[in-house]
Amino acid sequence: MEHSDKFFFVHYAEVGLKGKNRIYFEKKLARNIRLSLRGTGYAEVKRLHDRIAIYLNKDTDIQEIEKRLTKVMGVAHFEIVVRTSKDIDAIKETAFQLTKGKEFETLKVETKRTDKSFPLTSPEISREVGGYVIQKTDAKADMHNPDLRFWINLTHNGTYIYTDKCRGVGGLPVGVSGKVLVMLSGGIDSPVAAWQMTKRGTKAVFIHFYSYPYTDKASLEKVVELTRILSESNYRSELYLVPFAELQQAIVTETPAPYRVLLYRRMMTRIAQRVASVVDAEALVTGESLAQVASQTLPNLRSIEVVAEIPVLRPLIGFDKVEIIAKAEEIGTFEVSTLPHEDCCSLFVPKHPATHATQVELDKAEVGIDIQALVEDAINGIEKKVVSFSYEH
Repeated sequence: MEHSDKFFFVHYAEVGLKGKNRIYFEKKLARNIRLSLRGTGYAEVKRLHDRIAIYLNKDTDIQEIEKRLTKVMGVAHFEIVVRTSKDIDAIKETAFQLTKGKEFETLKVETKRTDKSFPLTSPEISREVGGYVIQKTDAKADMHNPDLRFWINLTHNGTYIYTDKCRGVGGLPVGVSGKVLVMLSGGIDSPVAAWQMTKRGTKAVFIHFYSYPYTDKASLEKVVELTRILSESNYRSELYLVPFAELQQAIVTETPAPYRVLLYRRMMTRIAQRVASVVDAEALVTGESLAQVASQTLPNLRSIEVVAEIPVLRPLIGFDKVEIIAKAEEIGTFEVSTLPHEDCCSLFVPKHPATHATQVELDKAEVGIDIQALVEDAINGIEKKVVSFSYEH
């Protein structure tokens, strides 16, 4: 199959700063790009010296590739490049063709000539091309703030021209920073926390606690859908569904009401840590934001996480609700997160929850329950799902 004369250059920022580990990061990014572009008909993804090239076939869906590249963690920006010969007339005509469908009144041409045997200098090439396009379009030159900008790179292998730099999400390639277990509720916050961690290069595994039959199954459906959306950047995702109803009933029956939500969270943390050890996750991730609700005061957060033996990461700890909602809308989880459902932690909530519980108080409150037996029962009832993003969904 003949390759197209168009292709993509993908650029990275942080990846290029990784010194001796740079090749590892580049390979992971190239692999993730291949995963993201499945089904688009691209020809090849290839690592070059300081960027990644995506070569296309004649029937490749270019717009779909653009859409998917904006979701790949680690991509700083990318552009569609057209290759032409090292002939000034061909360069001028190719540049003119790139103006089709674009609205502009001013333009600028920037040229980099690495093949010094070419008879025109970089400024001369820019003037020739700019003059030709201006003549054909009645546009004007603007060296400072043009509506349309051309970049020309003339090399020994040919001439490469592009007009648009598309912004990527940035961050690091998923998988370079280890694995985390995300406590995914079905609300607004935890999917955003998961996204923030994948942007830092972690591979997310998900765990969800549900209280059926005290609640309906809407929360399960929501969490599966949220996992699917997050899988657009996290790729193949594992979701562990934990039955929590019996454990909650034990807490309600045997412990003081003001501590219930905090004791739920401690039990969730214990169970999540067990799952983390199985999936080789190095930390737990929650969507907690400081003082957003009663259970998220500093004393309460400290009294909850004391039962964990691995780090508990809270990427949204300094975010307010407006910021979290804005990010949820940006990443595409907000609409699903706001569908009605009953969260297990909203069950049996006391009128006056404790806001400054100490570790000693919570330890004392748990004396009447068999923690080990309850954790084992919950672990034995776990259901595992594998969720992947489908562009035909």
